[in-house]
Amino acid sequence: MELKDILSRCDHTLLKPDAVWEDIKQICDDGIEYGTASVCIPPAFVKQAKEYVKDKLKICTVIGFPNGYNTTAVKCFETVEAVDHGADEIDMVINIGWAKEGRFFEIESEIAQVKNFCAGRILKVIIETCLLTDEEKCALVKAVQNAGADYIKTSTGFSTGGATFHDVELMAGQRNEKLKIKASGGISSLEDAEKFIELGAERLGTSKVVGIAKKMK
Repeated sequence: MELKDILSRCDHTLLKPDAVWEDIKQICDDGIEYGTASVCIPPAFVKQAKEYVKDKLKICTVIGFPNGYNTTAVKCFETVEAVDHGADEIDMVINIGWAKEGRFFEIESEIAQVKNFCAGRILKVIIETCLLTDEEKCALVKAVQNAGADYIKTSTGFSTGGATFHDVELMAGQRNEKLKIKASGGISSLEDAEKFIELGAERLGTSKVVGIAKKMK
């Protein structure tokens, strides 16, 4: 697979709490130069970033991040504000405690409510696979697709682990033809990126692939 094809599937990501505008501006410049699918940035920078990139690059942001235990009303408000500020894509974190309790219908309902406030924007749902059993992951694939989300996403990158080949392969075997997969967290080589794509991931959340591309210039 050519490097440009891998880059076109990457959400070039910067979600560090100490990120400043100059850092965000740099990844926006990199996203435009290297043709990434989007940049994924903190909500507080969405408006400024969208005004900066205009239509040259998709802006993605996070909701209920990174722990997912905000109330549904808070997640919906965050989504409305992100859309108003110009976000093109939304990555929300589920209530992981609900998943551990088997409250999948409530998770499905929350996702559906957030999707409604996305106003046609792409919604990716982070389930934090490192904290789940395979049974819980399979149940969440069904909940996410029943709720009408566009993607199921493995990880925030802020918990005990990131994307694994096993998890992407597992989810790919459970989803319907409409639901896509985003592998995120710990993707640090082109070989791993390509393997995730081969296993069924349509998007990759990573801060490393663009850095690799820069070194190859």
